[in-house]
Amino acid sequence: MNCHEAMALLPTLSDGELDALQSAAVEKHILGCAPCSAQRDALAALRLRIRSEAPYYTAPETLQARIRATIARTPATGIPVRPPRERWRWLSAGAFAGSAATVVAWFLGSAVLDWRVSSDLDTEAVADHTRATLSQRLTDVSSSDRHTVKPWLSSRLDYSPPVQDFAADGLPLVGGRLDYLGGQPIATLVYRYREHTIDVFVRPLAGSASTPAPTLTTQRGFNVAHAKGAGMEWWGVSDVSADVLSALVARLAHGE
Repeated sequence: MNCHEAMALLPTLSDGELDALQSAAVEKHILGCAPCSAQRDALAALRLRIRSEAPYYTAPETLQARIRATIARTPATGIPVRPPRERWRWLSAGAFAGSAATVVAWFLGSAVLDWRVSSDLDTEAVADHTRATLSQRLTDVSSSDRHTVKPWLSSRLDYSPPVQDFAADGLPLVGGRLDYLGGQPIATLVYRYREHTIDVFVRPLAGSASTPAPTLTTQRGFNVAHAKGAGMEWWGVSDVSADVLSALVARLAHGE
């Protein structure tokens, strides 16, 4: 098992959903691979954060009191005896409360899931960047010519990533490589800024929402800039300053 295969299976392993054979294969690979081991630890830490930081709400005391009172009035048959009009009022209120709770739960659940997916991908992008740096496999195709890098990547993916060189602004294109993000192969553009290496992961944008102004996070000491634009989704990862990284990702997302 290689790093690409292991990285794609690590989220499933973290959720405890791999069969015994696959789990053993991944664990065996992790024992001799520091980047994959670090990614496994990052996923475990993320699970703990979600459990400790995701919103959790307890029922108000008034609601708890109503439930206890209802249980106390319930006969042994388990069916509370209520006049027809009161039963209808109770059922209507319960249906409304249930619908409201469902809507609230849906919004909260969607927000938590969106946050988790975004955080997972940021963490995975940092792991890819770290692995490439440690293994000295920064590029699969080394060239500052976008007409060389773009065809090389396009021939190995089911999409054609935009490739630009910003050497005139001190951000020369170094080359490109293939990585995996979210369990799918993805194009990685490699730039250099002074002594810093910048990886920019790019894949087709799902949907039409465009947010070319990057959002910034920090993962394990690396800055991560995420943006959507020019029909693509972009993740920039580097230890370069946040303003330099954001400016580069913003230019790519604007198609400049």
